[in-house]
Amino acid sequence: MNKVLVANRGEIAIRAMRACRELGIKSVAVYSEADEGALFARYANEAYCIGPGPASESYLSIPRIIETAKKSGADAIYPGYGFLAENAHFAQACEREGIKLIGPSSGVLELLGNRVAARREMGEAGVPVVAGSDDCVSSLEQAKDVAREIGYPVVLKPCFGRGGIGTTLAAEEKDLQNTLESSRAIANTAFGSTEVYVEKHLPHPRHMEFQLLADAQGNVVFLGERECSIQRRYEKVIEEAPSPTLTTKLRSEMAGTAMNVARRDGYEGAGTVEFVFSNGEFYFFEANNRITVAHALTEVLTGIDIVKEQIQIASGLPLSTGQEDIRTNGCAIECRINAEDPLNNFSPSPGELKGYRSPGGIGVRVDSGVHTHYRISPLYDPMISKLIVWGRTREEAIIRMRRALYEYIIVGVKTNIPFHKAVMENPLFMQRLMATQFIDQEPELLLDDMKRIIERDKPLEEKLSGTFEE
Repeated sequence: MNKVLVANRGEIAIRAMRACRELGIKSVAVYSEADEGALFARYANEAYCIGPGPASESYLSIPRIIETAKKSGADAIYPGYGFLAENAHFAQACEREGIKLIGPSSGVLELLGNRVAARREMGEAGVPVVAGSDDCVSSLEQAKDVAREIGYPVVLKPCFGRGGIGTTLAAEEKDLQNTLESSRAIANTAFGSTEVYVEKHLPHPRHMEFQLLADAQGNVVFLGERECSIQRRYEKVIEEAPSPTLTTKLRSEMAGTAMNVARRDGYEGAGTVEFVFSNGEFYFFEANNRITVAHALTEVLTGIDIVKEQIQIASGLPLSTGQEDIRTNGCAIECRINAEDPLNNFSPSPGELKGYRSPGGIGVRVDSGVHTHYRISPLYDPMISKLIVWGRTREEAIIRMRRALYEYIIVGVKTNIPFHKAVMENPLFMQRLMATQFIDQEPELLLDDMKRIIERDKPLEEKLSGTFEE
């Protein structure tokens, strides 16, 4: 493998290009008109504009990306996460053109890329799944029939999506029409498909993802789990590893299930099998056939470069390590720093970063693709960076994250840093008692905490903000 086209943007694009550079591989960036001059485009060995700002006309355009790969002479494409990362049609196009997609085959993507098909596959394999529809629902009446059968509350999810994007809650039947329309609209924008399905909403679930690596020689290893229970509108905002919930026995059982899923389906590359945990039982949630946003946590704990492993696996090499050699050390926490207003229902806050200073020091990692004067576009996800800290214990990691958040200065847009500060001081979080409804449990208390923290930390922020040039 001599040249890799990175079919993504932002921090994950830079992350892939760094791995390529360490492996002696040239990288090619593709960017939209809205991302002209972005850091990831400058970092690459070559960069090509592939269309206007809307993702449907650039980052989701299979013909334009394939054409650019051929024009640049790239022999492989790295999709990262989101956009086309789990699109079977994209994988098929790469296979037709003789371009290696760094990820699983189109057959695996077809099997596990459709959430409903994956649910059926897991059920047939004896893996517990949450009650829900056996196929995508085509009408409101069909959605009502399923919801009545499994009982409210229910959630609607994109059939071809990933993560919490497009997941909407219907507490009772009168909510279902608006929920269905909302989920379909978001799914179409994010994934290019309006198909959704219905699933039972579990009470106070916790969310876990189990990180796997699998090579073409049939080797599969488990790198540890990450807990992703603190979510905003079903999208993860804080993750930690290892999970503070699981016993050794339960971790072993869930890891064994995840590895069996990978072996059964002939999986190749880096991926996760995700579970929800409720009332002492775990259920299959989804299989992510690509790297996830929270992969850095596992890298910090194991010292294994997951992106580099992906590229080497795609080159036909075996895994660089066996299960017996994998060790985890300490605890890591990740906060997704987004350009959004947590005091206004986390509404997006696009605009120019007039000042940007990230934290540092021992045990602190910042994965970002932004800089001072960078403009956060309303066209894409508002994530500014991923802030990751490591500690010898969970308590030390929490204290270190508080310190790092205190140092993080961003001027020009509102961010969710006050939210992260409030969570790191919240008694439920500190006592390991969080669930996916954490934000909704006591919204007024959390809001009051954020306001108090904003006032408390204003003096330091003003001092540091004053050092930026106007």
